[in-house]
Amino acid sequence: MGAILRNPKCALFAICLLPLVRLVVLGAGSGLGANPIEFITHSTGTWTLVWLLVTLSVTPLRRLTGRAELIRYRRMLGLFAFFYACLHVITYLWLDQFFDLAAIAKDIVKRPFITFGFAAFVLFIPLAATSTHAMMRRLGRRWQRLHRLIYPMALLGVIHYLWLVKKDLTQPLIFGAVLVFLLALRLPWGLSALRAVSNRLLAISAQRAGRDAVSPGIHAIKQGGRFMRSK
Repeated sequence: MGAILRNPKCALFAICLLPLVRLVVLGAGSGLGANPIEFITHSTGTWTLVWLLVTLSVTPLRRLTGRAELIRYRRMLGLFAFFYACLHVITYLWLDQFFDLAAIAKDIVKRPFITFGFAAFVLFIPLAATSTHAMMRRLGRRWQRLHRLIYPMALLGVIHYLWLVKKDLTQPLIFGAVLVFLLALRLPWGLSALRAVSNRLLAISAQRAGRDAVSPGIHAIKQGGRFMRSK
């Protein structure tokens, strides 16, 4: 126990497991309510969004505080979000639909909140599959472009939750507000990066324009030199 408390990664790992431990304890003590399947589905879906938003908060928090070491925890948080997303989907496929593929396909087509939820999960798969350092090295710059899918994926997840809830929209609206806030925090750095790219492109264009302007003069000097030698 002392080793866990001394190691931040171990402590975070234990904290991320607490929602699952809670479900196991409640299930063992018949504490999942009158509809256990619905309780598990909602719980795993909620914690998927929680860890996803916590993952999205790492980068702006690192930039605002200057704590570069925070980036070490982002992958673990993202993988735990994927873990709870898998539990969420498996609960629906197994306990709710009993792997009835025809009923599942019908649900995905006819119920928009399930359509959005499955779309979010499909986007999540390549992010989890390429989360290793080896895949980062292999993909290079493409890795960063691929992992920008986290933004539309998070939006789809929030919409999925919003459309699922029929009465009290407080919790999904809170998730939506947090997501908008986290995306807004990225705007200054995104605009700065865009300006840097624009300035670089302008500099390259100016260099090329300068070379194009100098080339005719160099060509004329060479031609003149050949003419004088021939004389």
